[in-house]
Parts: sequence; C-alpha cells; structure tokens
Amino acid sequence: MKVIICGAGQVGFHIAKYLAAENNDVTVIDQSEELVRKISDTLEVKGIIGFGSHPDVLQQAGADEADMLIAVTFADEVNMTACQVAHSLFNVPTKIARIRSQTYLQPEWASLFGRDKLPIDVVISPEMEVARAVARRLQAPGAFDMIPFADDKVKILGLRCNEDCPVINTPLRQLHQLFPDLNISILGMIRDDKPVYPKGDDQMLAGDLVYLAVSSDQVSRAMSAFGHEDPEARRIVIFGGGNIALFLAEEINKNFPGVTTRLVEADPERARYVAQKLPKKSVVLRGDVLDPELLEEANVGNAEAVVALTNDDETNILSSLLAKRYGCPRALTLINKSTYNSLVSELGVDVVISPRMTTVSTILHHVRRGRIRAVHSLSEGFGEVLEAEALETAPIVGKAIKDIAMPASVVFGAILRDGEVVMPRANTVIEANDRIVVFAGSEQIKKVEKMFAVRLEYF
Repeated sequence: MKVIICGAGQVGFHIAKYLAAENNDVTVIDQSEELVRKISDTLEVKGIIGFGSHPDVLQQAGADEADMLIAVTFADEVNMTACQVAHSLFNVPTKIARIRSQTYLQPEWASLFGRDKLPIDVVISPEMEVARAVARRLQAPGAFDMIPFADDKVKILGLRCNEDCPVINTPLRQLHQLFPDLNISILGMIRDDKPVYPKGDDQMLAGDLVYLAVSSDQVSRAMSAFGHEDPEARRIVIFGGGNIALFLAEEINKNFPGVTTRLVEADPERARYVAQKLPKKSVVLRGDVLDPELLEEANVGNAEAVVALTNDDETNILSSLLAKRYGCPRALTLINKSTYNSLVSELGVDVVISPRMTTVSTILHHVRRGRIRAVHSLSEGFGEVLEAEALETAPIVGKAIKDIAMPASVVFGAILRDGEVVMPRANTVIEANDRIVVFAGSEQIKKVEKMFAVRLEYF
C-alpha cells in the first residue's frame, strides 16, 4: 500500500513508523527540514520538504498512485486542503484528516465533510478521542487502560500486578480452575519494559503490566481477582481547562450525573469560558495547579481521582504527584513525550494518557486490511488488539484454534457469536460471522490481517 503522510510531528512520525515496519510504501511531507531529515534518517520512508496541500508537492510524493493520504499537520486548514487537492487532482481513494478546531465539528455543520464538498473520508478529533479514553479509564479504577470491543460486550483491561495481587506466581493455566465462572483471557504482559507473550505454564510476577480480555459484565470480578477493588471515583479534580479538559468535564456531566467535578485553569479568560460552558454543579477555579493553597481550595485531598490535562508534561507530572501527596489515591496524567513513560509509574503516577497513541490507534483502524472492525494500539510498540470478522471464506473458518498456525505473540481473546461472548479455548472452532478480538505483537499484524482476508472466489 502506498501512503502519503502530511505532517512529520509525533503523530505523523509514529504512523510512518508503524506503516514502514509493515513494508508499506510511505512518503512523509513536512515544511520543516529538520523533521523531514529526522524521519528520513530514522525510518525506511521517503521525506519531502514542502506543504502537503500544494499540488506540486503531492505530485512529487506520488499522489497519483497513492492508496491513502493521512493529513496530521498542526494546521486544520492545511489538512483539509490537502485532502481536497488529493481528491480533486489525484483521485486518492482514502483521505484522513486530523481536525482540532471544534467549530468545524459542530453538528450543524455535519454536511461539510462530503464528497461533493470537503471530500474527507475520516475526520479525527484528538481532543475528543483522548477525553473519551480518559472517561473509560475513570470507569475502571485500578486499570491503567480499558478499551471496549464487540459492541461494548468485551473489554480489554490493562492491570498492574502489585505485591498483594492474589494471582501472582500462579501458572496461567490454573486461572480457569481458580475462577471457573470468570470469562477472561490473558493476552500479554510487559515485564521490565519488555513484552512477554505467556504460555500456560508462565506466571505473572509483581510489577508486571497485564493485558486481558473479559466480558463487560464481569469487569468488576476480573479487577477483584487481580486485587483491584478501588471504589469508582465520585469526586474528580481536573487540572487544565483546554479542549480535552472541557470535553472530559462535559462527558462526565452528561454520562455520570452522580459525579462532581472541579476544574483548575490558570488563564482567567479561558477559566471564564469553561465556567460558562459547564453546568453550575461543576466548580471552575482560576490559578496555578502547582499552588498548594489552590490545591487545598480544590479539595484535592478528598477527591478519588485527579486528571492532569495541562499543555505541559512536567506540570502534569508534578501536579499529579502533589495531589497524591495531599491524599488523592489516583492520578491520571497526560504526557506527550514518550521519554517519560518508563519513569512516571515509578514516581507514583497511576495512568499515563498518551494523545499520540490514542490518535495513532484511531488512524490504524482505517489502515488495517481484511475484515478489521476496530483497532487499538497497546503501549509503545507492544502490539495491537484488533476486532475482526471471520467471513465464510476466511482461511480460519471451520478450524479449531489449536489447529490454526499462530505465532506465540498472537492470542484470540474473545469471540462475539450471535450476540453472545465466547471465551476461546484450544478446542473452540471458528464459525462464519464470528467477531474475534485478537491480540497481535507488532511484528505479526500482517499475518492476522491475512487470517481474516476474504478469498477472491467469495465475490
């Protein structure tokens, strides 16, 4: 597949990294000579200096032969124009644009992005995606990640094994004996920052980060089995008043009426704007999130969770640690720089929120081939969870899982069959129209796509 990426920032870089690793033909355009040189030197991609919206630059990038254009520059207007030029002049089949400004995304302007107007096939709003991801994590106290699949009937949980975790040092094959009525599948682990693809005799150790699939109606039981019985947050303090913070507060007010929120924003004008947008039960305080007096006024010590969403990574980390020192049990922290990821958990940050990884997951959903319905990228290069549909002529249909040649880093986590969740075992036979939630290590994504590819005779 030939893909053009407009924008060589963090999101553009990581999308290029994923696609180039899978032997796609990738060209990256950016006006920054430094960013283009960095991405060309680091990855097996072609770099072009220029504006992604200029026809001559797109032509130089090979737009007339491209299968997809992904526009993720910092300017919404450049992203939209790039998609328009790619459509009108080069007939690029699929066009994806990142759009930050919410005025373009208001419901009354929903008809803007159509083939007869602005021909953008997929519009991505990073702020809204991140706010929804944070809201999901707040629903599962103790989990550092929670992603819904299969019409929200399956959840992927990311859990940390603490010293008091009841199931550490237990062979994985014994979990079903210990919890016969608990529908979970262990997908993979991260141990000392390295991926572990466990077999039945392997054990979870204290400090491991574990990803598992579970039926949505058994999330609480799964959390309890791993020693996480934290109460759901009813009092939440949000640091920062930007778009992500505002969306999160609106999401909480709309979907969780019993939860109270307090929001702290330094800029007076922005604080007034946020206060006008939120209902009166949400308290907006103006001031520095690192000011001890303000933290006391925000009643951080009595909150069940703080969510640090300012524009500065260091401020988010420090304010989270201060809140925990004041007595708040849980901190969710937005961090853009991946260099901090391995440090913050040791410092005491419970959940790291990565806007880059959230946006990358959204884009990968539209890049994956075969009958892929949903995609989520886990951790930094660890792997992906995909929801795929097995049509009649897919090569795995009619086979028992034990008879499907799969690498160790590919695990079937759950099956949605006729609206019911089935936890796969070795003898489970894949049936036509099964929707399968499968984990794949980064190097095995292409093999998973081929498993669910439809043979030509199907048509």
